[in-house]
Amino acid sequence: MKHLGPLLFISAVMLPSALVANDKPLRIGVDGLTHTHVHWILGRADRGDIEIVGIAEKNRDLAERYAKQHGYSMDIVYPTLAEMVAATKPEAVTAFNAIDEHLSTVETCAPLGIHVMVEKPLAVSLDHALKMQQLAQKYGIQLLTNYETTWYPSTHETFRLINEKQAAGPIRKIVIHDGHEGPKEIGVNEEFLEWLTDPVKNGGGAITDFGCYGANLATWLMKGERPTVVSAITQTIKPHIYPKVDDEATIILTYPAAQVIIQASWNWPFNRKDMEVYGKTGYVIADDGQNIRFRFNGKAKESKQKLKALKQGIDDPFAWLAGVINGSIQPEAYDLSSLENNMIVMEILDAAIRSAKSGKVIQLK
Repeated sequence: MKHLGPLLFISAVMLPSALVANDKPLRIGVDGLTHTHVHWILGRADRGDIEIVGIAEKNRDLAERYAKQHGYSMDIVYPTLAEMVAATKPEAVTAFNAIDEHLSTVETCAPLGIHVMVEKPLAVSLDHALKMQQLAQKYGIQLLTNYETTWYPSTHETFRLINEKQAAGPIRKIVIHDGHEGPKEIGVNEEFLEWLTDPVKNGGGAITDFGCYGANLATWLMKGERPTVVSAITQTIKPHIYPKVDDEATIILTYPAAQVIIQASWNWPFNRKDMEVYGKTGYVIADDGQNIRFRFNGKAKESKQKLKALKQGIDDPFAWLAGVINGSIQPEAYDLSSLENNMIVMEILDAAIRSAKSGKVIQLK
């Protein structure tokens, strides 16, 4: 594989056509507005690679509020996904609805040959994920999952140093921290909070909302290897705010020669998404999206580096989606957005939730 340079690595083969703008933008439909990550696509600068042709949202007040904020026409808003895809004929749909609605998004889109990208995690349960996988394979569509951390330069430079340069030797331990003060505390809107704190609609609290990040990154860094054992502990430290779900979770993944600790929290004093990767002879620490620290065997001191942004076209989920669908980007196996990676994520989350409820470690078959 030919890399894009030390600071622009991303896990895909980019064909020459990916380095220039496509003449025809990808026609995208948006399913739901209740996930506030939807501002990512609605507020995205017009780069000419995608066109939002329709929005499915039954909450008219919410759609009108966002229309005033982002300037789209209410003429493209439909009460159901079925009506929206019939009227607008999108090539792909991005799901910004509750996690338990991801399956219905795929059930509508897959038989029509419409590709789907959902917000993390892939599904509300392993059962839903398996049904979604079957539909994607049956109808030959792309089924991708979007994570904020996928587009961090530090994520890709960490992978390059660990797995391409093998600068730290074999991985021995990974520690991943994701979370914030809590969704209510940071002021998410009521439409988002309503399902995010519902164990049926979200599958859990912090364990699903932020535990999925660590499972996704660990699966990628471990090159698709599945853990043999999963254990987890959850707590509800603020039951007066989150009476139905956990707000604190720690997941431990055991591999034959490595261990991963995932700390997912709605109790951090500040927002954080960072990770530490320790090898036999060195380590890489990604402090945030742009800054990394590392020390390898033979080096007396730790080095620091501030990274450049990823190259346009592989720097955001919707450009990536367009590239995958038009064939200019060929994702590698177990890519961060890929179905095979995120099926393992769902296995891990399923086992973690069962472990936390039972107090037992879970052996993955």
